[in-house]
Amino acid sequence: MVSGEDWVDVGSTDELARTPLKSCKARAIPIAISFKDGQFGAVSNVCNHVGGPLGEGRLDGDYIICPWHGWKFHRRTGVGEPGYEEDRVPAFPVKVESGRVLVNVAAPSRRTKAPHKPHPLSRKPERAPGPLRLAGISTTVMDTTNPRFSGSDYLLDRALKSAVDLGVETRLIRLNDLKFRACEGYYSKAAQACTWPCSITQMDASDELDRVYEAFVHWADAVIVASPIRWGTASSLYFKMAERMNCVQNQITIANRVLIRNKVAGFIIVGGQDNIQMVAGQMLGFFAELGFIFPQFPFIAHSRGWSHEDMENNVAMVQNSKELADGACMLAKRLLDLAARLIAQDEAPASIERGGRKANPV
Repeated sequence: MVSGEDWVDVGSTDELARTPLKSCKARAIPIAISFKDGQFGAVSNVCNHVGGPLGEGRLDGDYIICPWHGWKFHRRTGVGEPGYEEDRVPAFPVKVESGRVLVNVAAPSRRTKAPHKPHPLSRKPERAPGPLRLAGISTTVMDTTNPRFSGSDYLLDRALKSAVDLGVETRLIRLNDLKFRACEGYYSKAAQACTWPCSITQMDASDELDRVYEAFVHWADAVIVASPIRWGTASSLYFKMAERMNCVQNQITIANRVLIRNKVAGFIIVGGQDNIQMVAGQMLGFFAELGFIFPQFPFIAHSRGWSHEDMENNVAMVQNSKELADGACMLAKRLLDLAARLIAQDEAPASIERGGRKANPV
């Protein structure tokens, strides 16, 4: 602890005692002030993890829980929770005089950061040598105990099988088979709170969206996303996945770091209802924001329209359509041809010239 005295008045005891935890500043130093069992505590307001505001969190016994990612520090000593004692935030001496709370900003304890094993996804995105690699993402929702025919899945399967015939490695990921949490809005707390890898992925080892992140950022050269049309838009699982991709795009905003480089995306859209262009437009706009590139004619689609919701006939049409099957195969080839050229040229930027709100530094 640094020696010296510089006692700063941070507020009245009555006012501060009404709130178990709050943020304040003392000589421009951000402090988290806590009150429990008749005693005040003062520690740095800046979490060791990615700088979350500890004073905006909550108390768990004598530990402050960071509101961003749940890291815990003792409210008076700054020491990390049991098992993480080497992680410490600065703690400040506190005293009460004449109904006022004083903090000695000249004598904080030292901040120490224990080494933490990096998450496997956090490695530098570098293409491994080998053949082209194509990932297929199925976003169809169904009861797996009583499965049904899915037109988008059927065409995705045809596309992947045709890629195998071209000597390409393929990987099929069915979102319906994965257990993963919905986006919990860390970006809405602060841009810095939305981390790469995803905050949920880092905190919850049981969350299985890491397979999609691995495919998008590290493994695949090309991606085909297949979706049914549900009430004029893509499937609910597609949007559940898409919301969790904010951590990929947010790296551009907070670190000027492009995670998706030299990668191509295409789409398969099938539905009993119309609105193909709207579904495709959303997908194209979203995947462009992530950094993917598109070939000419980046999607294939099928719909018989609003007045033809006789699903038995829709199913038969998709199953028996040589044009759709051939279209799926040619979509895969277009994606892979473009991916091969991008890899050979290696021209995609690792950072960007900033333009537009989402690319503004924060």
